[in-house]
Amino acid sequence: MIQMFHVYKYYGKEHIALEDINLKIEKGEFVFLVGSSGAGKSTLLKLIVGEERAEQGQILIGGKNISRLKETQIPFVRRNLGFVFQDFKLIQRKTVFENIALPLEIVGASGGEIRKRVPEVLKMVQLEHRRDKFPPFLSGGEQQRVAIARALVNRPPLLLADEPTGNLDELLSAEIMELLKNIHISGTTVIVATHNQQLMTKMGRRTIVLQNGKILSDGTSA
Repeated sequence: MIQMFHVYKYYGKEHIALEDINLKIEKGEFVFLVGSSGAGKSTLLKLIVGEERAEQGQILIGGKNISRLKETQIPFVRRNLGFVFQDFKLIQRKTVFENIALPLEIVGASGGEIRKRVPEVLKMVQLEHRRDKFPPFLSGGEQQRVAIARALVNRPPLLLADEPTGNLDELLSAEIMELLKNIHISGTTVIVATHNQQLMTKMGRRTIVLQNGKILSDGTSA
């Protein structure tokens, strides 16, 4: 699914964000990416989605070397990825239904397809009753569920989540992680960047620890 070979990312001449990253994530895995603030978690996710480019190294997604793709080709790669942000990034003037439908509209889905797919993911995240509400009238947990539904509506084989519980309390965080676990069970490869050691330990999944831009360890959390 994802392979990285000797990947380096710099911000300016002085700051090395990622140094000699080598990893392989198989299709169907659930992986935690952990580390303190500035360890390189978000940067690594941005390289996977093509938001940032590596200075050195190769990044393969589904066998395709995105390091060699032109900027115009990156959007086509992103269609096979779902991305969930810590701060939700919902459009405030659009309803829940409209926010979730946006990725389908971007790829030119028909009205009939949108009317079919959006209710499916609304049911998955248990927000059918909130479909006509606007984001300011939702709780933090509900907004994150909408963000997850939006990331899933294109049925991507890979879901990336950057601190998806960072703005939520312990109970809501557990609910979001349970939702991500169920998404994984359905067949989606899931990568979660987090600093929440408690949630990570409870789930007992493969954990890649980053420190100062390097992989410190790679194994199963316990």
